[in-house]
Amino acid sequence: MSDAAFHYPPDLFGLLVETIPVLCRAKADVVLFFRNAGVPTPMTADLEGRIRADRASINKYEIARTVLTRINEGGDALLSTRRELLKRVAEFEDFTRCYDSDAMKAKGLVGEVRRVVNVKDSFTRMSQERDREAEARRSEYEGRLAATRQRRERVEAVKALLFTLFGEANPQRRGKALEGVLNDLFRTYDVLVAEDFKRTDDVAGVMEQIDGVVEIDHHMYLVEMKWWDKPLGPSDVSQHLSRLMLRMNVSGIFISSSDYTPAALEMCRDFLQQRVLILCTLREVVDVLNRDDDLVKMLRAKVRAAKLDRNPFKEVTA
Repeated sequence: MSDAAFHYPPDLFGLLVETIPVLCRAKADVVLFFRNAGVPTPMTADLEGRIRADRASINKYEIARTVLTRINEGGDALLSTRRELLKRVAEFEDFTRCYDSDAMKAKGLVGEVRRVVNVKDSFTRMSQERDREAEARRSEYEGRLAATRQRRERVEAVKALLFTLFGEANPQRRGKALEGVLNDLFRTYDVLVAEDFKRTDDVAGVMEQIDGVVEIDHHMYLVEMKWWDKPLGPSDVSQHLSRLMLRMNVSGIFISSSDYTPAALEMCRDFLQQRVLILCTLREVVDVLNRDDDLVKMLRAKVRAAKLDRNPFKEVTA
């Protein structure tokens, strides 16, 4: 039985007032019925006194109404008592304890109590289910808000690190630091698979170095990052194209602080016949951060342009 039924509403309260007296032959039996359900002695003591002093001064219905009113106003402290009392009425089966003339009436009233309780339980279960669904939606929404807030905080931290690189005078330190900062940014968007790693040979030593690997829409991309002052030409991007050709089903992303020469763009456009390759500039990344936009959305737009328009360098600024 549901908790909602245990602060007896008016219909159930009135039904209990009518039912309990016909389940008991004597006035003292009504008091005993309540006491057996856990009603505290102080709530029935005055009624027992009246029965002993003058049985005619009170009837079974007044006893029932008085005790039910008291326990209904008893708050959470009498919750278990209200439950037990309602359970005893709804499960009452020994109608031989009633007067013969009341037995049929008692059966009907107990049946009605069961029906009312079942109806209230059904509505309570539906209400509880709605509450659970609402709570689940609320928790999911709050989770999304928390995740968005945490991502924004991480992005702000990465943006601060990125902006400090513009003040770094040493090109080598600046370029190496760029790899770590952008990999942190990819990690923030949950697309980073691996940070910079080297493929080595026991004889030749370091054979190749890859700045990072990301996964976008279940497809792997090798990432190359450059912070050079001059536009990148064919020789500057060709090594990255060669790395892609050495691996099956792997695409490429090139991120540069500078632009690309027309010859480099033409080489990359021709390369699209073999693999997907997208070219980015650092200013595009900065623009995404300044707009509080989605880096992965920007990269997806570039991938679509590379696949559909054979354009490896579509600048996405809004």
